[in-house]
Amino acid sequence: MTQLEAAKSGIITERMKKVAEKEGVSPEYVREMVAQGKMVIMGNTLRNPEPLGIGKGLRTKVNASIGTSTDIIDLDMEEKKAKVAEEEGADTLMELSTGGDLDEIRRRILKAVSLPVGTVPLYQVAAEAIKRYRAIVKAPKELFFEVLEKQVEDGVDFMAVHCGINRLSIERLKKQGYRYGGLVSRGGAFLVAWMEYNNAENPYYEEFDSVVSILKRRDVVLSLGNGMRSGAVHDSNDRAQIQELIINCELADEARESGVQTMVEGPGHIPIDEIEMNVKLAKKLSGEAPYYVLGPVPTDVFPGYDHIASVAGAALAAQYGADLICYLTPAEHIALPFPEDVRIGVRCARIAAYMGDMVKLGRRERDLEMAIARKELDWSRQLEIAVFKDVFQEIRSTRPPEAPDTCTMCGKLCALKAVRRIFEGYEEPR
Repeated sequence: MTQLEAAKSGIITERMKKVAEKEGVSPEYVREMVAQGKMVIMGNTLRNPEPLGIGKGLRTKVNASIGTSTDIIDLDMEEKKAKVAEEEGADTLMELSTGGDLDEIRRRILKAVSLPVGTVPLYQVAAEAIKRYRAIVKAPKELFFEVLEKQVEDGVDFMAVHCGINRLSIERLKKQGYRYGGLVSRGGAFLVAWMEYNNAENPYYEEFDSVVSILKRRDVVLSLGNGMRSGAVHDSNDRAQIQELIINCELADEARESGVQTMVEGPGHIPIDEIEMNVKLAKKLSGEAPYYVLGPVPTDVFPGYDHIASVAGAALAAQYGADLICYLTPAEHIALPFPEDVRIGVRCARIAAYMGDMVKLGRRERDLEMAIARKELDWSRQLEIAVFKDVFQEIRSTRPPEAPDTCTMCGKLCALKAVRRIFEGYEEPR
């Protein structure tokens, strides 16, 4: 029985209880949201990672993506990246390798972390097709499902499966005259090339019942991949992307009806004035299924700082209802990220998720505590409240002030101290 099936039957599972305890909500609330398809609880039954809830009424979660490429294959580094992501507070991890022994890499990462781990099966379909048949487009239909089953049985907790691209999606792409930024989803590009070459329908769409059946065996969460996502702000919310979104939302209904927990994925590159519309549209069409967004990135011209640009987009997306945000690193659009890029990316995404939740969930108590500690010049309390304590300590310890209750920004001209006597009757110690 999946978590969704249990919830629909009125059963509150141990995993639901743990999610409720961590999130500060009632177990019955978690059960009800899971039953309605508005929340998922990660955890392949073969692996059983620490229960993680994603969805309505819960804090916004952060995903970190790692993986080799055909240019850089370093398993030790990938394991280090996975561990850095976990240390820095990522909630989920996607293993997206395309180079090397993909089975070995995936299994090693699954053992290295306790986080829920996700994959994009089409990456391995493409790699296997090149290895066996010398071309992605030569992959037999059976390979699509062979990879799916293998990854499920390895213990993968959630999968981004590109089910929503079909012949109609491609027709929309053609009729609108393609795109300014092209088709940037690797899974989407592989699939479109295969469909066009073989003049065939998407196997994951055509045989969606098989996808659902395979994932259901181990209660793997289905994340309906956004293969038509925009890779440039001028392509945002175009016809092809919205067409796929509509199909994905229809498929989400089918999957949930069959007892499979489901998320819907979104963009991508999107200007800040379109983020609210995109999130609310996805939520409305999907019946408030958990919404998983990449970034989003609201501008295209700051490579090297896309992790910062995405903070603005992700904070807004979280505010309007996005439930899981995928980080961007300083290497985005330039190169494969290294461990330090992962560290920075996770921290930036956590900032965005936190800011979004200040609005979405009304959680501002910690900020009030910091305001009071700053007013009182209580530096030990400020350190205690700060999220990234290592940076706080490093900066303060390398620039010590003459008066220990101030900082070197203002020194003797501290604004807070200047008015404390007026409002608080404070007398400077002699």
